[in-house]
Amino acid sequence: MFRSLKNIQSAFSLMRIYLVLITVICTMISVYALWKSYSFAEKQREKIYVLDGGASLIMALQQDVNQNRPAEARAHVKMFHEYFFTISPDKNTIEERVTQALALAGSEAFEQYQNLKESGFYDKVIAAGINCEIQTDSVIVNTESYPFKAYYYGKTAIVRTSNITYRNLETECLLSSCARSDVNPHGFMIEKWRVIDNSDIGVVNR
Repeated sequence: MFRSLKNIQSAFSLMRIYLVLITVICTMISVYALWKSYSFAEKQREKIYVLDGGASLIMALQQDVNQNRPAEARAHVKMFHEYFFTISPDKNTIEERVTQALALAGSEAFEQYQNLKESGFYDKVIAAGINCEIQTDSVIVNTESYPFKAYYYGKTAIVRTSNITYRNLETECLLSSCARSDVNPHGFMIEKWRVIDNSDIGVVNR
C-alpha cells in the first residue's frame, strides 16, 4: 500500500514537472511571438513614399528612414519649384499649381505669389498666351545642421508666340520636417525661401 502511494506521489511530481515545462515553453513562445510582431510593425513603419519623376508615388523600403532624407529633401525642393514656376495661360491651372506649391512652403512663397498676382503677372500670362517652363540643373542640400539648408539651380523659359526668353534661376531656403500627407509626401516644409538670381540668359526667336 505504501509503495502504491509512493508511486502515485512520484506520478504527481512528474506531472508537475511536465506542467512547469509546458508553462515555460508556452511563455517563451508567447514572448517570441510578441517580439516578432513588434519587429514586423517597426519594419512596416519604415516604408516611405517618394515621387517617381514628379508624376506618381512609389513605395521605397529603407532599414532606416533617415537614410533617405537627403534624397527626399532634394525631391521636395525640386517639386516645389516645378509647381511654382511651371505656368500655363489658364487661370484654373495656375491656381491649382500654386496651391500645390504653397502646400510645400511657408509664408515667403505665399508673399512672392501675392506680389506676382498684385503686379498683374498672371493676368499678363493669360492674356498673352505665355507658357513658363522650368528645367532643374541641381539641388544641393546640407544635412549637417537642422533645419537643412538647400540651394536650387535651374533655368526658366518664358515661351511666347514670337520668342523664348531664357532666365537663370537660383534660390535658397531652409527645410524643416513636418507630417507627411497626400499633398506633402516628403514631410518637409520650405522656410525662408528667396530668389538669389533670376537674370536673363538670352532670347531665341521662334
